[in-house]
Amino acid sequence: MPEFVVPAESRSETGKNVNRRLRSRGLIPGVLYGTGKAAVPVAVSPREIGAILKSASGENTLFDLDLGGTRRRVILKEFQREPLRGQLLHADFYEVALDKALEVKVPIELEGVPVGVKLEGGIVDFVTRELEVECLPADIPAKIVVDISHLELGKHLRVSDLKLGDKVKVLVGPDVVVAHVVLPRAEVAAEAAPAEAAPTEEAAAAEPEVIKKGKAEAAEGEAEEKPEKGGRPEKAEKKDKKDKKDKKERK
Repeated sequence: MPEFVVPAESRSETGKNVNRRLRSRGLIPGVLYGTGKAAVPVAVSPREIGAILKSASGENTLFDLDLGGTRRRVILKEFQREPLRGQLLHADFYEVALDKALEVKVPIELEGVPVGVKLEGGIVDFVTRELEVECLPADIPAKIVVDISHLELGKHLRVSDLKLGDKVKVLVGPDVVVAHVVLPRAEVAAEAAPAEAAPTEEAAAAEPEVIKKGKAEAAEGEAEEKPEKGGRPEKAEKKDKKDKKDKKERK
């Protein structure tokens, strides 16, 4: 016997007004799908669906949908919640065949405190929180529990490290990172800061040399324009010649 049996009503009418009337009766609309079968609009209690979602296997729970006395073994295909209050608004179901594999997403749960956290000051970065797998309906795991107590600072746990058995096929690449232990961001920024500051200090040390060099070049240019000590400026010599010429013409 399945753990959950959800009563369902078939419905022929659809639309916003019909859905409002259903919700006023404490029901939500949904659709029952099945391979090679026509989709069947149904109405179910959101409380029943909420209890399934809160169970150990959550969305991957197999249960019976009792439709007018006929039970159909199903799994939740999709569901919709009201954004603010989180109330269930819609639920779709998929009828399963126990001898045919399904593709589902299974949550990952980390267990243990890594060595890199306890002894090396790192933190856990949980990268992949659910895993897409393929298996028979009866073999769907409620969750994938992974022990990460051995992880050192800078070490990764990948999909290839997971042990799921022969009945469950993983549908993602083996190199996908599940979790790793890294330094806190503040410490990474602190280590990077001295390396970034070094070129600035070198540039600051080099700047006075450039200024001195510029001043020296300017001083050399000024020295070229000035006459040697004891010499007479060119304009003064021209004025003397002009005065002598004027005196001769007066005579």
